[in-house]
Parts: sequence; C-alpha cells; structure tokens
Amino acid sequence: MRALAVLLLVTAWVSAPAGAVAEPAAGVGALWVRPVDGPVTRPFDQLPDPYAAGHRGVDVAGPPGAPVLAAGDGVVVFAGMVAGRPVVSVDHAGGLRTTYEPVEPAVGAGQVVARGSPIGTLAAGHEGCPVAACLHWGLRRGEVYLDPLALLEPPEVRLLPMS
Repeated sequence: MRALAVLLLVTAWVSAPAGAVAEPAAGVGALWVRPVDGPVTRPFDQLPDPYAAGHRGVDVAGPPGAPVLAAGDGVVVFAGMVAGRPVVSVDHAGGLRTTYEPVEPAVGAGQVVARGSPIGTLAAGHEGCPVAACLHWGLRRGEVYLDPLALLEPPEVRLLPMS
C-alpha cells in the first residue's frame, strides 16, 4: 500500500499540469547561470499589459569589459547594434529568448552557445545605471516578457489533490 502511495505521488509530480510549475520552465536552476556576477541595480517590472511603460528585464552591475555569459544553451539569433547600443539575443529551448545589452559581441548570428560560455564583454553607458556599467538582461517567451531572475530559481512544484 505504501509503495502504491509513493508511486501515485511520483506520477502526480511528473505529470503535473503546466500551471503547477513556476515560470519560465520546468527544470530551471541547473540549466541556467547568471550572465554577469554582480548585484541587481534595477529589478524587472511586472507590467499590467504588454504596451505599458516599464522595465522589461533586470539590470545587473558589473565592471566594464567583464565577460558576459550565455545564461543557457542556445543559438545566437542577433549580435549587433540596436538604437545605437550593442545587443546579443539568444534563442533557447521552450520558446525562450534572452537578450543582453550593452554587450560588445564575441559571437555571431547562427552560432551555438553553451550555458556559461562568453558571448561578449560588458560595455559602459547603460542609461540609468548607478555604477560604471550595468547589463540589461531580458527574457521573453514569444512576445511575453518574463523576469530573467526566475531562470535562476528552483521550480516551485505543487501537488494537487487527486480528486
């Protein structure tokens, strides 16, 4: 009887509905790394609608010239200038895309990157940064912006009643 209860518990956990796991994806934590080692100087703004003004990422302090690492395994989809700032964007499994700016790219579009591999160096000049340099790190799933710091947290798993 006890073995059956354990089997049911494990089955419920493995087949839990998508709403039972915190955004952005199951198995987070071990799959992602922080792109720059420094404190968050500006957090993600949870906005009321997609068109509201706000901060759609987090700013992380770092020294100018510091290596910026790919947060997870993926493929570089863009490395170049956007509105006068150097940007790198990486597509990941599950429809996730991370963006990094201002980053002088060391990679090019189409290049496969591994979690923790350098994608460029942190440039100074991020508006609103209270120190010499800040990385603006963004995360999207499709057109929906998510808090990239959620990638670094272990998933929250809730067991639901069987009936």
